[in-house]
Amino acid sequence: MIVDQTYFHEALRDPAAPIPAGLVDPQGEPAGRRFNVYRNNVTTSLMDALADGYPVIKKLLGEDNFRNLSREYQAAHPPSSPLMMTFGEAFPAFLDGFAPLAKYPYLGDVARLEYAFRLSYHAADSTPINPEHLSLLTEDELLNARPELAPTAKVIASQWPILGIWQFNTTENAPKPESRAQSVLITRAEFDPKPVEISPGDVRFLNAISEGRTLGEALDAAHEVEAVHDFAALLGKLLNGNALTKLTIEE
Repeated sequence: MIVDQTYFHEALRDPAAPIPAGLVDPQGEPAGRRFNVYRNNVTTSLMDALADGYPVIKKLLGEDNFRNLSREYQAAHPPSSPLMMTFGEAFPAFLDGFAPLAKYPYLGDVARLEYAFRLSYHAADSTPINPEHLSLLTEDELLNARPELAPTAKVIASQWPILGIWQFNTTENAPKPESRAQSVLITRAEFDPKPVEISPGDVRFLNAISEGRTLGEALDAAHEVEAVHDFAALLGKLLNGNALTKLTIEE
């Protein structure tokens, strides 16, 4: 008997599903026990992968709650790639829509921050621009330049204190999070990604740069939400994090 491959994969993800009909071991005997062991190993491996990717969410929810949530997530979002580094991509949105956690609305954005760390860590290396080159440009050249962000640079905007929550749960003696909105820039100057808090104007500026706008246009966008935007402070964060890789001067 040929085993239905679709049902086989579905049964792997559902511990309550019956063992696929026709499944036998090398001796031709029913392979129910072997399948259950394999199914349990798959489930456990995915739970471990999700926990490794979202350690702060796991800490906030607790071991048992996180494992139960992981089962729910696996059922709704089975792996779509053989690369385990991508498993959990939909977890932040899943947390946003998971009704039992509605009273913890910040969890989705904390998860987005954790996933951004992972993306930054695995992003391709790039050559940062030389800061000295900026000083050689005229004001017009600088305003008409199109900067490019490094693949390692990630921006997460939130109405919750996501950086404070992350630091409180990962750093010894970190202060309790303040009740305010926080947005974060992640950069990777060396091996490990580092987060810094950024302002709403910084977020608008970086989004404009990601859309291919010139530096002048990005500054205008930043000033739409922040009348006094500290571009020098943001530029320092970008240069320190090797987050700018190219500067194309428009003719």
